[in-house]
Amino acid sequence: MAGDAKGGRLEARGLGQTYRLESGATREVLRDFNLTLEPGTLTALIGPSGCGKSVLINLLAGYETPTAGEIFLDGRKVVGPGPDRLVVFQETALFPWLTAFENVAYGPKIRGELKGPELTRAVMELLRLVGLDEFRDKYPAQLSGGMQRRAELARALINRPKATLLDEPFRGLDALTRSLMRDYYLNLFENRRGTQFFVTAELDEGLLLADRLVIATNLPAQVKKILKIDLPRPRSDEIRAAPEYLALKSEALELLHEEAMKSFKTGALTAADFVGAYAALN
Repeated sequence: MAGDAKGGRLEARGLGQTYRLESGATREVLRDFNLTLEPGTLTALIGPSGCGKSVLINLLAGYETPTAGEIFLDGRKVVGPGPDRLVVFQETALFPWLTAFENVAYGPKIRGELKGPELTRAVMELLRLVGLDEFRDKYPAQLSGGMQRRAELARALINRPKATLLDEPFRGLDALTRSLMRDYYLNLFENRRGTQFFVTAELDEGLLLADRLVIATNLPAQVKKILKIDLPRPRSDEIRAAPEYLALKSEALELLHEEAMKSFKTGALTAADFVGAYAALN
């Protein structure tokens, strides 16, 4: 199958992205953004509202071309989309006419990489890991929002991409479902590894999931600091009471508060945005 259990080394070198608006003005979203995603690691990214997190995902996936800088995967320059990088978006993209089993099986089946009993075993293993083995014959409309997200994760990981890029995949879920999704996702990661890049707007989510937490600045976004999350795995919500966790959260909050205040003062962040962002961080 494509990809590798350990994942690939994805590098962003001096990335810049500037858009020309209809008015003729320009908007610089990223400037000299440098980040390396190491094989087999889970890196989370958090930053002020509207700091270009989704733009970065699109660049790493090859959906957009940067106006400055380059992206490399295992030393090869990224020039467009490819099966070695898969994206899990904020909204589900399951095929409504296929069952959960058929959705997960679609990628390796269409490429002829797996078939018969081997394909069935691979799909059922992932469905079991995300708690959907008993729902294999259900269509997306028959699944809850959380179940659809779990099927989406399984569909991405069965392809063994060198890098999985997740753009706030649990956004819009209620608190309980979101907590369950984190547990399922951690279970998947700890069983399958691979290079994972997880964009989030929730600080606790980033700290609970990641090996490293990247703090981004306000626009134009750069890497402000990378925090190493040296907490034991497997992780559960109980770790949030640990002194090491609280120290990391305090440091991250201070860094994020600095950037949010800059955005607020320059008008990039409205008062309502500021209150909402602060609530999410806490």
